[in-house]
Amino acid sequence: MVSWPVSAEQFYNEKLVTQVCRIGVEVGTKKWKRMVGDFVKREAVEKAVRKVTEEKEAEEMRSRAKRFAEMARRAVVEGGWSVTDLDALLEDLRSQECI
Repeated sequence: MVSWPVSAEQFYNEKLVTQVCRIGVEVGTKKWKRMVGDFVKREAVEKAVRKVTEEKEAEEMRSRAKRFAEMARRAVVEGGWSVTDLDALLEDLRSQECI
């Protein structure tokens, strides 16, 4: 993933993708600007795209992304933690007579 945050929480999402999960690279935008059109040079975009497609790190990023994808698939199947947590929330709300 190549990240190019523009505003708000996108900068936090970029840190998650690039520094925590390590499945992407940043284009170089560093702060939120209220003006229209962020000025990132073509070379910066090209460098980021090359990094996620051609460099040694690219295969490592793809491998990590595949592991995240598998974890997400397991979470949403019957018995997965996402389904189990949603069922628990609904049961709790029913017991409180919210729904």
